[in-house]
Amino acid sequence: MWKSPRRPSSATLPSDGSAFIGDIKDKVTAWKQYRKAAISGENAGLVRASGRTMEQFTIHLTIGPRSKATFRLTYEEVLKRRLMQYDIVIKVKPKQLVHHFEIDVDIFEPQGISKLDAHASFLSNDLASQLVKKSFSGKQGRVLFHPTVSQQQSCPTCSTSLLNGDFKVTYDVNRDQLCDLLVANNHFAHFFAPQNLTNMNKNVVFVIDISTSMEGQKVKQTKEALLKILGDMRPGDYFDLVLFGSEVQSWKGSLVQASPANLRAAQDFVKHFFLAGATNLNGGLLRGIEILNQAQKNLPKLSNHASVLIMLTDGEPTEGVTDRSQILKNVRNAIRGKFPLYNLGFGDNVDFNFLDVMSMENNGRAQRIYEDHDAAQQLQGFYDQVANPLLVDVELLYPQDTISDLTQHRHKQYYEGSEIMVAGRIADHKLSSFKADVLAHGEGQEFKMTCLVDEEKMKNLLRERGHMLENHIERLWAYLTIQELLAKRTKLEGKEKADAAAKALQMSLAYQFVTPLTSMTIRGVADEDGLEPVVDKPPEDALPLEMVGHRKTFKLPASQPSPTGPSADIQQLPNQVTGVDTDPHFLIHVPQKEDTLCFNINEEPGVILSLVQDPDTGFSVNGQLIGNRAGSPGQHQGTYFGRLGIVNPTTGFQLEVTPHNITLNPGSGGPVFSWKDQASLRQHEVVVTINRKRNLVVAVEDGGTFEVVLHRVWKGSAVHQDFLGFYVLDSHRMSARTHGLLGQFFHPIDYTVSDPHPGSDPTKTDATMLVKSHQLTVTRGLQKDYSKNPRHGAEVTCWFVHNNGAGLIDGVYTDYIVPDIF
Repeated sequence: MWKSPRRPSSATLPSDGSAFIGDIKDKVTAWKQYRKAAISGENAGLVRASGRTMEQFTIHLTIGPRSKATFRLTYEEVLKRRLMQYDIVIKVKPKQLVHHFEIDVDIFEPQGISKLDAHASFLSNDLASQLVKKSFSGKQGRVLFHPTVSQQQSCPTCSTSLLNGDFKVTYDVNRDQLCDLLVANNHFAHFFAPQNLTNMNKNVVFVIDISTSMEGQKVKQTKEALLKILGDMRPGDYFDLVLFGSEVQSWKGSLVQASPANLRAAQDFVKHFFLAGATNLNGGLLRGIEILNQAQKNLPKLSNHASVLIMLTDGEPTEGVTDRSQILKNVRNAIRGKFPLYNLGFGDNVDFNFLDVMSMENNGRAQRIYEDHDAAQQLQGFYDQVANPLLVDVELLYPQDTISDLTQHRHKQYYEGSEIMVAGRIADHKLSSFKADVLAHGEGQEFKMTCLVDEEKMKNLLRERGHMLENHIERLWAYLTIQELLAKRTKLEGKEKADAAAKALQMSLAYQFVTPLTSMTIRGVADEDGLEPVVDKPPEDALPLEMVGHRKTFKLPASQPSPTGPSADIQQLPNQVTGVDTDPHFLIHVPQKEDTLCFNINEEPGVILSLVQDPDTGFSVNGQLIGNRAGSPGQHQGTYFGRLGIVNPTTGFQLEVTPHNITLNPGSGGPVFSWKDQASLRQHEVVVTINRKRNLVVAVEDGGTFEVVLHRVWKGSAVHQDFLGFYVLDSHRMSARTHGLLGQFFHPIDYTVSDPHPGSDPTKTDATMLVKSHQLTVTRGLQKDYSKNPRHGAEVTCWFVHNNGAGLIDGVYTDYIVPDIF
C-alpha cells in the first residue's frame, strides 16, 4: 500500500455482465440529477456518515433471483505518520457469517519496511496469532486475514459472527537516509522525517472550557487526561493552565518550569477546579496567548523553546465576544504566526468548522474528541503527537525556476514520530537542477540539509513499479493541492474564494476525487422513482449513520442471464486466460490440459493482424502493430499492438482503441474518451467499461467478453512507446467457426508433448509436440499475463512454438494479415 489520497474515487457494481460505474461530477450537476430527493430533503442514494477513523457509505440494493452483484469501491487514503508509524484501519462488521471473507493488505515502500504488525479488536491474542499472517522483507510487506466460516462464529453452535470491530495494520519505514525524494512524470514527492534529533524544550499553555455544559463525564475525562499529561511533562518544559467559563482564570498567570513541586501543585489545581457559567472562548484564548507572548518577550531563555497553545471546548462561544469572525481576527492578531494553536472539539455540539479554520489560520489543526468511554485516551493521544517538538520554523525550499504548483512547504513545528510531505511539479528538462534545501531551528542549533534526487534509485523504482509509481506521485500532489485549496477557501471572500473553489473543483473532476465540491453518481441503478444514487464526501459534522433516517432502496435493472453468463468483473476470471501482449506474445490457455501454449508473431510496424473473427455474427477484433521507436541501431525492433478495432456489425458497433483514446463508432463521429475517464458505455448488446488508466472491458451479450490492457511507459522502461494488450475473458458463446490468431483456439485443441530433454539453451527444456498432424520442437519458457494485474503481470509457464506459431496455427501467419482495422 502506498501513502495515497483519502478519497472515494470510483465505485463499480458489476451485475450479470453489466457494469454500473460511478461518475465523479460537480455537486451541482449531481444534485440536479437527484433533484427530487434534494427538494424533499431526503437522504439521497448512498447514505454517508463520518466516524473517528472512517467515512461510511451504505447503499440498499434489490437484486433479482439468480442474479449476482459484486461491489467494488476504490478508496485512496493519505497515511499520515503519527507516533513513529502509519496506521491502516479497516472497519470489520459483516453482521453475518461470510463464506469467503478476506483482508489482504499489500504494502510497498521505496525506503524499505522497518516494522509491520496487525491487530484485530475482535480477536483474542491466541486466535489472532493463528489467523493473522504477517510478513515483510525489503520494500514489501503483507498482512493476510482469511478466516473460515467456523472461525468466524462467536461460539461453536452460533450463527452470529465475532467479526465486529477494527482490523488495524501498523508499519513504519527505514529512516537510514535523511533524504526521501521521489520523482516521476514531472512530479515530485518529498517526505521529511529526520531521526536522532534532540527533543526541544517547550512552552505550553492549556486553555480549558469549564462551562456548565462540561459537567459529568466530560469534565471527569478532561481532568483524567490533564493529570496524565502533566505527569508526562519533562523538567525543561514550561507551562500554565487557563480556565474559561463566564469568567477567565489562570493557574499562575505566567509560565512556570515543570519541576516536581510545580507539577504536583498543578495536578492539585486540576483535581479541585469546578464548572461555572457560559463559554467565554475569546477571553480564554487571548489570556493563553498573552501568557506565551509575555514569556517569549520577558524571558530570553524561553524564546528558543517551542511554544504550543492547546485549547479544548465542548460548545460555541456564548459569553464576551461571540462573533466568530471577530474571534478569528482577535486570535490571529494576537498570535501573529509565532506559534501553533491546536483546537480540540469535545462532543457533537461544537462548531467544528469554526475551530478548524481558527487552527489553520494559526499553523495548527483541529481534532474532534468523541464523547465515549475512551475520551481521556483520545485527549492523551493527541497530546502525545505534539509533546516532543524536534524542529521549529521548518522550510523546505526548491529552486524557483525548476518547480511550480508547490504544496505547503513551511511548517511551524516538526514533532517526533511525524512526517512532513511536500509535492509539486517539475518543469520540463529541469530534473538535473532539481534539489531540496531544508532549513529549521533545533535544540540549540540550526538545522540545514540539501537533498538531491537519487537517479539510480529512481530508475530501479520505476523499473519495479512503472506507471503505478508515476500515478501515485501525481495523485498525491493533486490531493494535497485540493486539500489546501479547500482550506484556503474557508478563509477567503468574494472572487478569491470563488477562484479557489473553481480550481479545487476542476482538479477534483480531473483526478476523479469525491470532495466537498463533487459527488459520485452511479449510472444504471435507480430507486422506485427512477433516481440514481449519489455519493457525497461526508462533512466533518455528519450525523452517525444510525441517526440518518430513512434509506432508499435501489434496483439493478432486471435481467435473466445464464448463471454462467459473462461477467465484466475481472476478479472472477479463471486463473489463466488466452490473450496477446508485449512483443507480441500470444498466450493460449488450454484448460483441458491445464497448460498454456505460446508463440510470437514477428512482423513489421503498421501490419494489421486478425485476432478474432466470427463469421456467423461478423464480430471481429483486429490489431495494428507499432514499433519500439527508440530501439538501438542493429537491434531487433520489437513490435507491439498500438491500435485495436472491435466490430459487432449486427448492432452497428465499432470501437477503436489506442494508448491515447477510446473512440466509439469512429466512422460516424462518435464520442471520444481518454484513458483518464472512468465510464461505462452501452450500445444495444455491447457494454464497454473503461477503468481509468488501467484497462477496458468489452462484454457482448450472447458473445464474448474481452479486455484491453493499457501499458504506459516510464523513464527507464525498456519499451519507449505506450501500447496495448488484448485478452479473452470469456468465449464459450462464440460460434464454432470463430477464427483468427486467437479465435481459432476458443474451442478445444488436442496435442501431446513427449521426450523432454535439455535444449540448445541448457537452462530450458525442449520437447516434441504432436499437434494438428504436425511434429514440432517446442521449448518450455515463461511469459507474462497482464489480464488481472496490468502493472506487474503474472508469470505463466508455457510451451513455446517457434517460427511464428508454424504448425500450431492454421495455415501460416501471413494468412492473418488484413488490410483495415475494421
